[in-house]
Amino acid sequence: MHCPYCNSPDSKVTDSRSVAESIRRRRECARCGLRFTTYERVQSTALLVVKRDGRRQEFDRDKLLSRIVTACAKRPIPFRDIERVVQDIEGELQALGRAEFPSSAIGEMVMEQLRDLDRVAYVRWASVYRDFQDLESFERVVKDLREEGKEPEDTAQLTMLDDEPLRRRRARARRRSRTNR
Repeated sequence: MHCPYCNSPDSKVTDSRSVAESIRRRRECARCGLRFTTYERVQSTALLVVKRDGRRQEFDRDKLLSRIVTACAKRPIPFRDIERVVQDIEGELQALGRAEFPSSAIGEMVMEQLRDLDRVAYVRWASVYRDFQDLESFERVVKDLREEGKEPEDTAQLTMLDDEPLRRRRARARRRSRTNR
């Protein structure tokens, strides 16, 4: 294990403990003396993702996590909830017992999870995943979310997509900047 600070390959384990479905190890670098944490997970079988163009690529948990983090950027979502989404998806893929999965199936799984977690993150993911070509496609997704009949606090997440409140916020900001001059 290379030290993330000085890249030295020598480190010693100072503490190990089981956490959820992994092992947490606290390490200390032999060269610089700084400490860092690593996590080890057992991977039962290698999962392959079949891309749209037919290429096969090994499932990369970290890549999926980073994409979901991007969709959830600037949203009030705890990181542990995002990690749980990735863990649920990976667990579901393992439970299905197949070695290969189309990337579209994984994208749909993410959309299902984000729809329940945060609707704005869901719209962001859908806009990239479904590759909207026009504004009408985007509006259809937002309209479908509104028609689901969720509680008022859930639909409040989508108010940022309304033009009228956005115009009002911008007008207030302009007035404030004029008075601050």
